Amino acid sequence: MPPVVPPFLIGLVAASLVKRVGKPLVRGIVRTSVGLGLEVQRAVQLAGAEMHGLAAEASAEMRALHAPHAATTAGSAHADAVANAGQTGGRSKPAAKPRGVAAKAP
Repeated sequence: MPPVVPPFLIGLVAASLVKRVGKPLVRGIVRTSVGLGLEVQRAVQLAGAEMHGLAAEASAEMRALHAPHAATTAGSAHADAVANAGQTGGRSKPAAKPRGVAAKAP
């Protein structure tokens, strides 16, 4: 008849084996997952910077396309202002009364 080994002795041997093998294994898994998380974070930051760069480039191109139109509009507005200043003698109009204020009768 084979000798009977108590189950708690098997548990003690298995626990020490799991501790010796499992601890480095878990440590490696945690280290790898943290490293992977940092790499993903770095990649997201680079992608965000690329998107900001593309947005700035597109904005500059749009400004360059609309700059001649804006300059002619601003130039005509300035010419209108100069012409109006000449009509009024260079003086601006007095401020108007606020709406809703009735004039006092003498």
